[in-house]
Amino acid sequence: MTQLMTEVGMVRVPAGTWHADRDHSSVAFEVKHLMIATVRGQFSEFEGTLEAAEDDPSNSRAWGTVKVASIDTGNRDRDEHLRSPDFFDVERYPEMRFETTRVTHVEGGLYRVAGDLTIKDQTREVEVEATVEGVAEDPWGNERVGISIRGVIDRTDFGLTWQQTLESGGLLVGEEVKVLIDVSAVRA
Repeated sequence: MTQLMTEVGMVRVPAGTWHADRDHSSVAFEVKHLMIATVRGQFSEFEGTLEAAEDDPSNSRAWGTVKVASIDTGNRDRDEHLRSPDFFDVERYPEMRFETTRVTHVEGGLYRVAGDLTIKDQTREVEVEATVEGVAEDPWGNERVGISIRGVIDRTDFGLTWQQTLESGGLLVGEEVKVLIDVSAVRA
């Protein structure tokens, strides 16, 4: 088993290039429905790369893409609506992209990661928290690193503005979206 790199309380991803293993990773989200319930969904087609710096984690960078048509909320009609021009408009904007602009160590294995998120050709800087969960060798001899990423975005910042107002005055679909990404990445 490979040990995590540590220096003065810092847990780091070992230096090198790492690729997300789609079979052991997930790109998911949560959003409020009717202001009272939470709808969860995920994307099944995505890829991501992390280049962990040798010297200083702030010199690391990561990027990835998601095929928006791969959305799955467990409801076929809702998924079709999310693929439509009302939401993601997958015919015109088939993928979302993210690329880091800053990586800052907070404590232990926790990092604050800022980057450019592009949805429907609208790019905004977002900030998420990334936690290095560990590094291990799998049964087939591959070195892996686990990273969990959590954040919140406002979907309206990216042109996802479709909405219905309820008679009670609330909204049908929440504007705040929780981002939940769990990555098992393999050393390139």
